[in-house]
Amino acid sequence: MSLDALYREVVLDHHRNPRGREPLARVDAHGHGVNPSCGDDVTLELSLDGERVTAVSVRGHGCAISTASGSILAELLDGGATVADARRLAATLKGLMHGQAPPADEELGDLEALEGVRRFPVRIKCALLPWITLEQALDGERDGAPVSTEDAERGERADERDGHPHPGA
Repeated sequence: MSLDALYREVVLDHHRNPRGREPLARVDAHGHGVNPSCGDDVTLELSLDGERVTAVSVRGHGCAISTASGSILAELLDGGATVADARRLAATLKGLMHGQAPPADEELGDLEALEGVRRFPVRIKCALLPWITLEQALDGERDGAPVSTEDAERGERADERDGHPHPGA
């Protein structure tokens, strides 16, 4: 089996059997992201104990790549990753999507299976959506206002773009 075929199998497994879909009893960080070009919609919740992620929930609907990416996120972070680990993995995936090699000491796990997505530029946003939503949740964007991947890349929230600043802005 070729490496590409193996990676496709990993992505399909995460799409068919997504991890981290259960709602959390306690939500310390919440994010909601939308990819209007594909129709992906992600709601991400985290339970935190200080700087440690104790539970992750990634729900929503979307294409196989977005669903698989969210499932991989949940699997990598659930049960002990730190906030710094989460941010580092998000930065690593962004780098992979832009053709950068991951740090030599980085344990990618199934995240490596998403590397092939960069050959399809229109699908990169699908892979990034759960991770951008994670960063927004960690940054305190917890009021539920949807943020598209385009807005996140420009550092805008959807409600700000539309002229409706969120409370506290």
